[in-house]
Amino acid sequence: MSGGGPFEAYDGPSGDDQGEEAKNGLGSPRDGDGDRTHPAPAPAPGEPPRIPLPRASVEDGELPLPDLAGLAPPHLEHRVLKSLLGAWALAACSAEETAAVEEHLGTCGSCADEARRLREAVGLLQRPESLDLDPGLRTRVLDGCLDRRPPRIPVPDWATPYDAETARLDALLQDFGDAEWHAPVRLRWFRGEGPTSRRTTVAGVIAHLLAVDGLVALALGLDDPLAGAKPAGTPAERTEAFWEASHFPPTRSVRAPWREQTHALVRTVSFTGGASRADEAPGTLPVSYGDFELPLRDALVDRAFECWVHAEDIAEAVDYPYAAPAPRHLHGMIDLAARMLPGALAERRRAGLASPAATRHLVTAGQPGRSLRLEIEGRGGGDWLIPLDAPGAVGSADHQVAHIALDDVEFCRLAAGHVSPEEAAAGQVGDREAIRDVLFAAASLSRM
Repeated sequence: MSGGGPFEAYDGPSGDDQGEEAKNGLGSPRDGDGDRTHPAPAPAPGEPPRIPLPRASVEDGELPLPDLAGLAPPHLEHRVLKSLLGAWALAACSAEETAAVEEHLGTCGSCADEARRLREAVGLLQRPESLDLDPGLRTRVLDGCLDRRPPRIPVPDWATPYDAETARLDALLQDFGDAEWHAPVRLRWFRGEGPTSRRTTVAGVIAHLLAVDGLVALALGLDDPLAGAKPAGTPAERTEAFWEASHFPPTRSVRAPWREQTHALVRTVSFTGGASRADEAPGTLPVSYGDFELPLRDALVDRAFECWVHAEDIAEAVDYPYAAPAPRHLHGMIDLAARMLPGALAERRRAGLASPAATRHLVTAGQPGRSLRLEIEGRGGGDWLIPLDAPGAVGSADHQVAHIALDDVEFCRLAAGHVSPEEAAAGQVGDREAIRDVLFAAASLSRM
């Protein structure tokens, strides 16, 4: 290139000049890339500098900002675009960067694969949602099928909560590996004035359900899962006896007998009706819990309730969301707890753990007396009048002295011993002692 001026081509120094440069430490004729590297000559007097000074920002002047709409994405190097993939997956890139990255993903397979993996990882950071189907879906599907073709031997209505909850828990257990079966679980319940607990594993919880459901199996004349173990009556005693009889801690092998027992119970009550005599109503067969009895229809609702509570314990241990029962099943569980409250309150009075009954309101069985209105909100809720002075008394709105309002699931967790009476989120109006006694009586319904 010919011509003078500051940008005139430079062909390098002569041989004498090279030696002078080396002597003065000005560098070698070529750098590592093979390009000539020489210090730029100083500009001639009166010429502008080779490196322009910083330009003033558009915002600092009166010129309008450029319109970026419709401009092509900026041209960025591959390494820059790859470094932006994480921000792109989190939707943290600017509009121009996003356009550049997405244009690049259409031509670069390795970056496209990395972007897909990063997007999937971002999805795992979202709040977990239950992968289980709506608990009411099974009921709706069955009802639709049964409307078309009624079963020859239908499952009694009072046995459907147990049938549904055991099926849901079995579905949760289906894909568990060894690690999940040995995940630690803490069984919690309320005793006396405070909470208590017992440490076990997921397999140990299923063994507990197998042992206690065996009380219903015995009442129906089925095989006892504790056959050969030390005889025991209460749920806690049966569970401890079952655990002690095992040479090793329970493993995933406990699922098969538990599952078969649940199916046998549902089949038997469907065929027999669960009456103690042919002239009695279905579901009246007494089931002994050692220190108290329940009719079969209530015992199966009780077992459905415990199955749901312990399924939540298991789901929490393996960090998996678990939904509440169908509303009509939840209502049946709450109704059973409400009917058991007067007896639980009387038992606490005998133990000196509740305030004595009001003398002026002492009544006999079948007579109205002081009552507390229990209002359970939610789709499984309702209203119950709880007699306060005698287990066999009749709740009367005319003698209502207090009112408690609770969410349906919250009340069930109180009755399971998972929420303390002091922490129960209850709306409370009226006699404070009566309210405290009923809340503590609800918690005392829980057991191992």
